[in-house]
Amino acid sequence: MKKKFIIAKNIIIFFVLILATEAINGQSSQVESIQFNIPESHLIGGFAVGTQSFTFNRYSLFEAIEMTDKAGGRVIETFRHKVWPDENDDTRLVPGVSDDVIEAVKQKLAEHDIIVVNFGNIPLPNDEEELRKIFDFAQKLGVKAITSEPSEDAMDLIEEMVIEYDIALAIHNHHPRPDQPDYRHWDPEFVLSLVEGRDPRIGVCADIGHYVRSNIDPVEALQLLEGRIISMHFSDVDQWGADGEDTHAGTGVIDLVAVLDELKRQNFGGNISIEYEADWYDNVAEVAQYVGFIRGWAETRKN
Repeated sequence: MKKKFIIAKNIIIFFVLILATEAINGQSSQVESIQFNIPESHLIGGFAVGTQSFTFNRYSLFEAIEMTDKAGGRVIETFRHKVWPDENDDTRLVPGVSDDVIEAVKQKLAEHDIIVVNFGNIPLPNDEEELRKIFDFAQKLGVKAITSEPSEDAMDLIEEMVIEYDIALAIHNHHPRPDQPDYRHWDPEFVLSLVEGRDPRIGVCADIGHYVRSNIDPVEALQLLEGRIISMHFSDVDQWGADGEDTHAGTGVIDLVAVLDELKRQNFGGNISIEYEADWYDNVAEVAQYVGFIRGWAETRKN
C-alpha cells in the first residue's frame, strides 16, 4: 500500500513539474513592447509581415511593391530604391526627393493595399540639419521607424528627433567585419547599451540571419533585447558563421519556430521584414514560402 502511495505521489509530482515548466515557457512577457497598431487586416499570424525591399534590389521600388504583394506580404520596409522601372529614370527614394515622388510611391502602395512601416538601412549622422532632412522625409513617407546603425555620439541627438517626430529608431546589426574592427553593432550587448534608459521608441531591428553569421543564438539575443525590439529582418541561413547564406524557410540552422514563439511571448507589435538575399532575379516564390511558414506556425499555435 505504501509503495503504491509513493508511486502515485511521484506521478503527481511529475505532472505538476511538467505543467509548471509549460507555464514558465509559455509565460507572457511582463516587459512592454512597442506597438505599431497595424490593422488586423494586415496581420499574418498576429504579426505585421512583409518584405525588406532590398530583397528585390535588382528591380525598382514599384516592382518590389508588386512582388511583395504577390508573395503575400502586407507591409514593406523600403530602402534607397530606384523608384520606377524606366531604365532612363534613376530617381531614388531618398531624403530630399520631391513630394511628388513620395506621393507617387504612396499611391502605388495604396493600389496594392500595402503599408510602409520602415525606411532604411540609412546612416544617421550626429548633425541636426541632416537628421531633420531624414526625419522630415520619413514623416512625409509615413513610416513608423527608421532603420540605422548609428554611432554612440549621435544617440542623444537622434533621441531628440525620435521624440519630436514620433518616429522610432530601429538599430540594425550586420555580422562582424574584418575590415572594420571597430564595428560593434553585431553584438546585442553593445546595441542594448545604446538603447538602455532611452525613450521606448529607440530600439532594435533584430536581423536574425546576421546573428547566426555572428555566431549568436537569435532567441537568446531576442530575450536579451526584450522590450526594445521594434522590427526584425527574417531569414534562414544554411550554416553558422560569416559564410552562412540565406536559404529556404525552415531548411537552415535557425529555429524559426522558436524565434516566432519568442516574439509571441514578448507580445511583439512591430513588423517582420522578410529579407531573402539569394536568387536575386527570381525569388518571389521563396519569399512567399517564408510568408507561408509564418502562416503555418500560427495555425499550430491556435488555442
